[in-house]
Amino acid sequence: MIETERLLLRPPVAADSPALYAMWADPVVMADLGPVKDEAASAATLVRHDGYRADGLGFLSVLRKEDGAVLGFCGLKRGDPPNPIAGQVEAGWMLGQAYWRRGYALEAMRAVLDWGWANHDVPHIVAITAARNAASRAMMERLGMAYVAGGDFDHHAFAADDPLRHIVTYRINRPVSIA
Repeated sequence: MIETERLLLRPPVAADSPALYAMWADPVVMADLGPVKDEAASAATLVRHDGYRADGLGFLSVLRKEDGAVLGFCGLKRGDPPNPIAGQVEAGWMLGQAYWRRGYALEAMRAVLDWGWANHDVPHIVAITAARNAASRAMMERLGMAYVAGGDFDHHAFAADDPLRHIVTYRINRPVSIA
């Protein structure tokens, strides 16, 4: 479990599913991330992320301390093949739209990155998103990540004509104070 001033981050439990499934089924949330998910696809996402725990990674449910509301999903995982970031530690986040623009994602991800540096001896952590996803790109920059020149690629999971296919990569290097 990771704790911040306002949030608790922990592995998902069954009681989190309705909020997470609703987030993944929201076309506004998914507009720059991928197709909306039905209940079966959402359940499969949770199972896939549970598999990353063998590496000491995996995404976490984001809960607001004051009321226990499940705000979203964030964490670290290994980049998936055949993407160019395969094997690297990859950061990601997603919040339900009711929780946007309140600093929750930034607070959660700063804590996740701190946890990652403390628990994994890696030189850097990456994040990817669709080139058009201005909000995620801005968040990456607020986290101290920098755009990786030459890190763009076409994501295999999207059709050739899908505007989400063109992916950009950002990276943050291990802080010197932790090295």
